[in-house]
Amino acid sequence: MSGAASALMVRPATPADAEVLIDFNCRLAAETEHKQLDRDTVSHGVRRALADPAKARYFVACLGGRPVGQVMHTWEWSDWRNGYFWWLQSVYVVPAHRGRGVFRALFEHLRALAELDPEVIGLRLYVERENAAAQQVYARLGLTPTGYLVLESSPLNAARARRT
Repeated sequence: MSGAASALMVRPATPADAEVLIDFNCRLAAETEHKQLDRDTVSHGVRRALADPAKARYFVACLGGRPVGQVMHTWEWSDWRNGYFWWLQSVYVVPAHRGRGVFRALFEHLRALAELDPEVIGLRLYVERENAAAQQVYARLGLTPTGYLVLESSPLNAARARRT
């Protein structure tokens, strides 16, 4: 790792990180899906996750105490495998810090935590089909396509989608 990457610290996000996480999530949607998210909705979603670790857990990668990347994880129970998959979501690295091991540090941190929990059977994430750069990064870390296609029906209720 380079000198910058060696000073990288990964830690759980705290409520004090909320504004950074909100900003990173809005940037992520704009960059990867060309979507302008409703900042108020994202703000409520991030703050609810930070307040209730049963919903999700955020981790941030920091250089000099400043967040330069994030990942959130949620849980999926697999009855077929009798264990949990951790879904990695909201993956974002500040453009100036890409290619410097930031996501690798976040991923390895989560993988180490998952390996300590005997109930966790795997890590998963989804990526935009057109995001070839991210797919290459993920492949270098040993992530492989599952063969599953993700489908959705959303929002189920427009008022619910905007709830605070």
